[in-house]
Amino acid sequence: MKLRIVLPQTELTDSKLFLIAGPCVIESRQVCLTVAEHLRRICQSLDIAVVFKSSFDKANRTSVMSFRGPGLESGLRILEEVKRQTGLPVLTDIHEASQASVVAEVADILQIPAFLCRQTDLIMAAAATAKPVNLKKGQFASPAVMREAVRKARAGGAKHILVTERGNFFGYSDLVVDMRIFHAMSDIGALLVFDATHSVQSPAGLGDASGGRREFAEPLALAAIAAGADGLFIETHPDPDSALCDGPVMLPLERLEGLLQKALAVYEAAR
Repeated sequence: MKLRIVLPQTELTDSKLFLIAGPCVIESRQVCLTVAEHLRRICQSLDIAVVFKSSFDKANRTSVMSFRGPGLESGLRILEEVKRQTGLPVLTDIHEASQASVVAEVADILQIPAFLCRQTDLIMAAAATAKPVNLKKGQFASPAVMREAVRKARAGGAKHILVTERGNFFGYSDLVVDMRIFHAMSDIGALLVFDATHSVQSPAGLGDASGGRREFAEPLALAAIAAGADGLFIETHPDPDSALCDGPVMLPLERLEGLLQKALAVYEAAR
């Protein structure tokens, strides 16, 4: 074990499969608590470290009419309640440097959105909080770009960094995943995560919203683990078809345990 991030109640390492999961956006207190409790239960049973994720603001929605979330203050209150009631550590993203310090009072990991992975001031602000930083790899970004993003985070003071692959643009409304990325970034000094649900997204594929093909999430997740991913990032929801954001790609909550059982088997075989 070379890389290790210690969090409340758990730790993430490069020698044991871990999971970052939750609904795309904070829709309500009840949805978050339902998902978080389900995650706690199945991951405890499977002995998988888990971090709950959800966004207080989806600032990059395709349409101005789309639901963005409850906002900073209400969203952080709900994430704080998730931590208190389930004991799970939480991750959420920031979009502006000014949000870093206040979000760090609640979140155990700060996330830099994929579209913002080159924003130096944002990365440096997240790093300055001393919380672990998850750098989502931009759909346009090469391994070389992400190496520089990691260097920025380190220069800002971050000691613990994750890099999350989420596919590359393939034309206007499609993404593909190049599994070579995990080998190419294996010496980057960060835990490598695969975002199985955003990677099957069709950006703006519905015109005023993104579509996607959730049936590809599982095979891509298993392939990524075989290729060297340390952990999985999966957005999940009790009823994705009624979700307020990214419904077409989110995994139904009831299917998550089966995927994780397969993922563990692949992880053990690959390692």
